Parts: sequence; C-alpha cells; structure tokens
Amino acid sequence: MATKILFAPPMPEPIMEVMRSLVPPGYEVGVANHQTPEFYAAAQDAEFYLGFPRPGMGNEFFRAAPKLRLIQLISAGYDRLDCEAARKAGVPIANNGGSNAVSVAEHTIMLILAVLKKLVWQHNNVVAGKWRVGDFAETRLYEAAGKTLGIVGLGNIGKKVARRAAAFDMKVQYYDILRLTEDQEDALGVRFVLFTELLETSDIVSLHVPLNETTRRMMSARELEMMKPTAILINTCRGPVVDEDALYKALTTKQIMAAGLDVMIEEPPKTDHPLFGLDNITITPHTAGPTICHWVKAFRNGFDNIQRVANGREPLWVVPELRSLLTS
Repeated sequence: MATKILFAPPMPEPIMEVMRSLVPPGYEVGVANHQTPEFYAAAQDAEFYLGFPRPGMGNEFFRAAPKLRLIQLISAGYDRLDCEAARKAGVPIANNGGSNAVSVAEHTIMLILAVLKKLVWQHNNVVAGKWRVGDFAETRLYEAAGKTLGIVGLGNIGKKVARRAAAFDMKVQYYDILRLTEDQEDALGVRFVLFTELLETSDIVSLHVPLNETTRRMMSARELEMMKPTAILINTCRGPVVDEDALYKALTTKQIMAAGLDVMIEEPPKTDHPLFGLDNITITPHTAGPTICHWVKAFRNGFDNIQRVANGREPLWVVPELRSLLTS
C-alpha cells in the first residue's frame, strides 16, 4: 500500500508537474485546499504533509491527521503554524532546507542595487516623459562598492547574501545569536558585531531572521534611530520584523535614506498604505523566494526528508521550537 502524502494548496499546473515528476515510488500524493472537506478527508490517512503553512493548522488539523509523522514545508517561514499544537501531537515541522536561499539572496542584492540606483523612481520618470530629472548633485545615485553591509541573521540566506555582496566589493559584517567560529568567519569574509554596533556602522542593513516573539518589530523607532542618515534598510524575511509606522517616519524625516521591502505586515497591503506615497522606498510583492528555478530544489528537499522519516531516520531542517521532539 502506498504511503500517503497530503499536499496543500494546489499550485499552478507547471509547478504541480514538477512536484509529480519527483514523487518517489511507493508514495501517493493527495492534493486539496486547506480547511475544506477534501483536505480533512485526505488528512485522515496522510502520514506526511507537504506544502505551505496556513492559518488553521492547529489542534483541529492534528486531530484530523492521527497518522501524521512530519509537516514538510516548501517554504522557509512557518509563523502561520501552531508549533505548540504540533508539539502536543508529537509531529515535527521542517522547513525547506534553504531551497529558496539562492533566489532570496539574489533578490536581496537586487533590492540593494535598485535602492542605491533609484531604479523604480528613474523608470517611472522615463515612462512619464521625464528624462534625467534634476541634476546629478540633487539626484544622488550610489555605488555598492565600499559600502558596509550589515546582515542580521546569518543562516542559509544570509550566508549567500554575504558571498554575493563580496563580489560587489562590499564589506560585510553580521549579527546572529549563533556566532560562527573565527575560521568560518574568515572563510566567508565576514566579521561579527553586536546588533547595536551593526545598526550604527552599516551603510546597508539587511534582515534575514525568522519571525518569532524575539524578532517581531525588532526594527522599530529605537533601532531605526541608531542607523546612519545615509543608510538603507532591506527586508526580505517577514513583514512584522519591521515596525512600518516607525519606518514611515524614518523615511519621511530623512532619519534613514531609503528602504527596500519584499514583505509587509499585511499581505496584500491596503492600496492606500502610507509607504506607497514615498519615492525613497522600493517594494516587491513577497516574490523573493518562488522563482521558477527553486521549485525543483524545494520538492526534492521535501521528498528526501519525507523518505528519511519513512525509513526511520530523523528529519532535517526541523524548526528550532520543535527540535526537542528529536531523539538525539
């Protein structure tokens, strides 16, 4: 009898084709939308969940899935899941093993360059018939070379950002609660600084942390006030890590120079969001991770981890809050 996997939610057909092409022999994947009768019916016999985290995957979900052995995400974030409910059910949650790390790192570098070069502002001017608005002293564009990049959170994505930043001749410093060894820092070309030191000395602050109660609003008024007036803030992790009201004030009062965001507190945001009226911010719609290239890596990692558990081994990439469920 095939081992059953519940996949949710359904994705566009080209992505589903990638998923189906990688299903290992002996496994059967049922596809359903979250919180539908079909979803709960499929959960009854599912030993594995593969897909995205969604609200509602708490105690009710785990009661409906008594055979569940692993929640395997194909996303990095897991803040929409009820970790305490998973702990009570004894079911570990694993994220995507860095399958989107390259795409998010590249997007981070893109936002840095777009902000430094005022790319969106320039494009909007050109298509509106305005060529070279202002003079070069007033319209200041900047080079990345020589800038100090401060990375907050040096995980899979943060490390890849550091490597790419080095190619642009940026100096890289970082803060993380888990510090690298000196040899690892030397190999990566980064140096450790305290969080407040990073904010005070970086030309670019880039955020790469998970969303939890420690990181929620970690960039608020106090932290933004520590940054240089010529500095920029980049956020490609989770929207609630940044206090948007404080960011709006910092941008409008020139407390910091500019910002680039791929994530926001409310997604999608309201059409009259105050940040939309500013010309010193660049915003993309939470699209840093899901490039067409990353799906093969995401599904390959997911099915590999599922097979590990099915074969009696411990899963990889279990989120920190649930690592106590592992035996070793």
